Amino acid sequence: MSSLKPVGSRRTAVVHRFDLGEGIQLQANVNRDSNSSITTIELLNCSRPLILHWGGICSEKNHWVLPNHYPPGTKIYKGEALQTPFAKKGATYSITIELHDPKFDAIEYVLKDEKHHKWFKSSQGNFRINIPKFEARASHAMIPKDIIEQKAYLIWERKGRPTNSPQEKEEDYETSLRELNDQLLRGMSMDEIRSSLKNQNVQTVSGFKELQMPGNTITAAVYHKQYDVSQWLAKQSLGHMKGTPLYGSSLVNLVEKTLGADNVKMRQIYNIGNNELVVLLKNVSSESHIILAVNLKGDTVLHWGISRTSAGEWLYVDINLRGRHLLGVQFVLWSGGSWLKNNGSNFYIGLKSLEQAGEKGEGNKIEICKWLLDEIVQREKDAERSLMHRFNIATELMERCRHERELGLIGMLVWLRFMACRQLCWNKNYNVKPREISAAQDKFTDLLQRTYQDQKDDRENLRLIMATVGRGGQGDVGQRIRDEILILQRNNDCKGGMMEEWHQKLHNNSSPDDVIICQASLLLIFSSLNSFIDLVTVLYYFDQALLDYVNSNFDINIYWRTLNSNGLTKAILASYDRPIVSEPHFRADKKQGLIHDLSEYLKTLKAVHSGDDLESAIATCLAHMNENYGFMNTGNGHSDGYFSLKLKESLNFIQAHAGDKNIVPFMEKLLEARIELRGLLFGTTRMLKDFIYLDLALELALKTCIEKSFSELKKAPIQGIMSMVSFMLENLCLSTVNNEELIFITKDWYRVCNLFQPNDQQWALQTKAVLDRMQLALADKAQYYLKMIQPTAEYLGKLLRVETCAVASFTEELIRTGSGTTLAILINHLSPILRNIANLGSWQIISPVEVCGFVECVNKLIEVQSKVFNRPTILISNWVTGEEEIPYGVVGVLTPDMPDVLSHVAIRARNNKICFASCFDQDIIQDLKSKKGKEISITLKTSGLIYSEFKSSSSSNKLSSFCPRVTLRKKNFSGKFAISAEEFSCEMVGAKANNIEYIRGKLPSWIKLPRSVALPFGVFETSISSDINKDLAKKISLFKGLVNGGDIAKLQMIRNTILEMKAPFQLMNELKHKMKKSFLYWPGDESEERWNQAWQAIKKVWASKWNERAYLSCRKAKLDHDDLCMAVLIQEVISADYAFVLHTRNPLSGNPHEIYTEMVKGLGETLVGAFPGRAMSFVTNKSALNSASIIGYPSKQIGLFVKKSLIFRSDSNGEDLHGYAGAGLYDSVTMDEAEKVLLDYSSDRLISDKRFQQSIFKKVAEAGKIIEGVYGSAQDIEGVVKDGEIYIVQTRPQI
Repeated sequence: MSSLKPVGSRRTAVVHRFDLGEGIQLQANVNRDSNSSITTIELLNCSRPLILHWGGICSEKNHWVLPNHYPPGTKIYKGEALQTPFAKKGATYSITIELHDPKFDAIEYVLKDEKHHKWFKSSQGNFRINIPKFEARASHAMIPKDIIEQKAYLIWERKGRPTNSPQEKEEDYETSLRELNDQLLRGMSMDEIRSSLKNQNVQTVSGFKELQMPGNTITAAVYHKQYDVSQWLAKQSLGHMKGTPLYGSSLVNLVEKTLGADNVKMRQIYNIGNNELVVLLKNVSSESHIILAVNLKGDTVLHWGISRTSAGEWLYVDINLRGRHLLGVQFVLWSGGSWLKNNGSNFYIGLKSLEQAGEKGEGNKIEICKWLLDEIVQREKDAERSLMHRFNIATELMERCRHERELGLIGMLVWLRFMACRQLCWNKNYNVKPREISAAQDKFTDLLQRTYQDQKDDRENLRLIMATVGRGGQGDVGQRIRDEILILQRNNDCKGGMMEEWHQKLHNNSSPDDVIICQASLLLIFSSLNSFIDLVTVLYYFDQALLDYVNSNFDINIYWRTLNSNGLTKAILASYDRPIVSEPHFRADKKQGLIHDLSEYLKTLKAVHSGDDLESAIATCLAHMNENYGFMNTGNGHSDGYFSLKLKESLNFIQAHAGDKNIVPFMEKLLEARIELRGLLFGTTRMLKDFIYLDLALELALKTCIEKSFSELKKAPIQGIMSMVSFMLENLCLSTVNNEELIFITKDWYRVCNLFQPNDQQWALQTKAVLDRMQLALADKAQYYLKMIQPTAEYLGKLLRVETCAVASFTEELIRTGSGTTLAILINHLSPILRNIANLGSWQIISPVEVCGFVECVNKLIEVQSKVFNRPTILISNWVTGEEEIPYGVVGVLTPDMPDVLSHVAIRARNNKICFASCFDQDIIQDLKSKKGKEISITLKTSGLIYSEFKSSSSSNKLSSFCPRVTLRKKNFSGKFAISAEEFSCEMVGAKANNIEYIRGKLPSWIKLPRSVALPFGVFETSISSDINKDLAKKISLFKGLVNGGDIAKLQMIRNTILEMKAPFQLMNELKHKMKKSFLYWPGDESEERWNQAWQAIKKVWASKWNERAYLSCRKAKLDHDDLCMAVLIQEVISADYAFVLHTRNPLSGNPHEIYTEMVKGLGETLVGAFPGRAMSFVTNKSALNSASIIGYPSKQIGLFVKKSLIFRSDSNGEDLHGYAGAGLYDSVTMDEAEKVLLDYSSDRLISDKRFQQSIFKKVAEAGKIIEGVYGSAQDIEGVVKDGEIYIVQTRPQI
């Protein structure tokens, strides 16, 4: 007997009650919205568990229909019914059934008492729970009008604010009402709804229906919401930088505390039940010591042997192992009457794994976690049996390598990505149930979740690993793969052929291939429909470009193209243990049912195999949110166990609007969901991995949306492209650990977006500078990946016999999967547009010289600086830092890099009449590279640099002697170890000290000079030959002989030996006296350690005489290196706000009436040294000092800042010689190491405050003009700005 009672009018809901007899009652609460129903069934007055035997009823079916989703613990009964056990909650037993398909009209059921073999039935047969029809206007009366209008406004806004017709306005109003009803139905109060609208910054819009604004697409969008990205800052923690082991074991800590943690080369931890085994491998006096520690109770016996040729060997042990070459050690343990093994295998310690993998480049060692990679290779044969085996092994290895930090995670990433790319076998002669694979995946991803929580600095690598594997799942998640294919076959009459072969494969060994097979089958069916909208939606989720086939009729080509485009071929399908050799054939009258059931089955497959699939990830998280999580009404509620209503609304919107033609609102919601999700990713919730997979899916979806709009780029307005750049920048910020650089770039990008002025040159220059910094950040990340990941890919790929092309391109392909590549494409498209607006052209000519020479291509200029070219050569170099020496025989250097115009290499190029230019057009660079080996001529025009193939007599092959003869006169020791500024002379110190002293007293008081003293010429030679250093002098003499014999590598040995020098007492005493007399800070007054810091800085200056670049430069100029003497100029450090270098004759144009200046934040070393990016640059006419013309804005990433300190400047007798640019070849060293600070230009006064900018530019230019007047010739001047005041630190004649 049943009774029905309606519930409050604000939701479409009813309550059913049934008398079952024996005093037992069943109550069913049914809630219905427009798309689904939720039925909660409770047993009243029942003290024993029962089973619900049930099915769904649809009006068009005369039998029970089994839904695709059902409660946990449900089993399929003979393919015709579902059996769900009641779960006890408090004092009652209950079941909650969610039906996500509006076609269901009712649920029919009977009850089974399994213990007493008894059935409960209605007198008419089955019990029936009718599901009420949903009425869209059911709650209209109780919803305030202003709420409906606010919601309608939001709907209109997320559509892109189109110009609506009256009918479209009415539709938005109806949609608003329907969505509000859905929220009420789910239990939200009106106050909660109002609060959620308020948090979205929506004001009450009176007369919404009259409000209209133009619509937009992604590339037409002219407005992009800007966020407080500073709140997204995620710095790498200081306690666990790269290479720092993370100890999660008290046993490890105890062992290392007892035996010492020095020289530990390997740490491994094995879990043995609830106990641990710790293995440490240490180097002690060139010997390998293996330390084993266990926390087992009772006696433990080590049973062991050695391996010499393979990891699987177990050989007789000779007690004396010294000098033996062993591959490793095998062992097991005996404890408590049983053998203890490593998951059924022997424990193994690889000894060869500790050897250095090799070297690459100059002093750069290849870093890999070799023991892990060797063990992966050893266990691959077992891993290829099935995905279950692979994930179980991955879990074990992951546990053991967590303490290896980054290199361990990279090893796991490379192995699993080789697997995901089908370079490794997924299944070999082994049958495994889908639920067993799913459970193994679930265990592995649970471990990844814990590691993500513990190792915050490694989250990027963990995200990459998680993106390669599905999330898996316990319970019935994997079992549904087996069960639901049976339902699908039965419901749609497709039990034979390809579907049966696939069914057998699924039962035997399900894999990610099944997702692709399901997609291909669905698209085959969709190809027979004329439903464009439905197909768009499907294609959005599948990311398959098959719209050309929308009107075909079951075109089998679509099936194969979908498979092939995802790497599945006929050969691969036939290679399964249960091969698929047939093609799909479906009944035409089953199209709609197949589409529905395959779509639902695809969700099941993706839930296991596709962790970062958007639809699956959203569904998973929303389900957990609805069942297990509370709500917070604040816009950013991120406490554990809570999520914001804004996140849920964003996810619902994404679900509802996939496939919209105007994707801007869709993309905004993707980004907003990521922002709201961010707080949860830093929590410790048990659902963390689901949130990570959701974030991965959102990131990928946003990237995909942008890439799909690339076809519109050519006709897109600048602001549309800038909006796309904003999306990708924000996407990167949210995905990156240590994202401070990206945060600052994004803030600066917002600044230039807000300043947008079409066709304005200054705006284009500023925007171009921000793009340049973006490129530098992306290049740094790519180089880091290549350095850290590619060696592991090459080592492991070779041993696993992975295809050579897959190994070679491994890191590049990995980089392409990220948002950085998408951003780079946008930058490359926008950059030439900005250059055109700014009238920059394709070239920046740094040293304007017309030359002829043969083209050679190099990656880095520094790699060939010691090479001699025997014919005139024009180098095309990908990278130029600014500190290199230009090789002998080179007449031109062309580069896509951006060295500063006043960098050391630029000055030497101009001095030696070498053509030097940056090219910003990749097509030109590629064309130049294609001329490798050919002779070209370079001419200069007002439009830029012109090159052409050169045809002349063979005499052009001869290298002219373009280096003039330069002589050095060796300086003698004056007998003084230290001198004050008044004693400076050409016989005592170099040009730096003499020039700065010459202008002292000749400048107005507002131009300030630092206090100075010096260690004169000969002090080094006298100190090294003193008794306390005579042994070092002998070593240096020996190394110099080897260097002169051609062994340039011994220059490093000379530098190292100089750093061992001790300070003669007389030197220290005289220097102290002179510094105090000159009112300079004497570090020895603070502590002996401070003096030692100063002494170390002095030695570094002396040692720089023997740096490779300086030595080669002397040799190239035919100077006797022994004649070069080094004085040390000691000055107080001015803690600069800005540093500048200016030339009083414009070096780019040669115009003597123009002052060219470059300026950076912090110390000037970032301007003249090897620091990427450009400085602020401007030109000032000497007759109009108030009107500087900015020709470039800063893109330097780093600023150097130092507290009150001293700087020790190199001051050689090779400075500023005619025909030899010796300045900048040698080092200047601060006593205290300068702090590297990432720069935030968004709030820099020099850029944002025009009055301040004009004041500084005028003072700097005026100081340059005055100093030029003092000398009567053009000057190269270095100085700093501190609190608006100008300090000149050195000047020299401009070359």
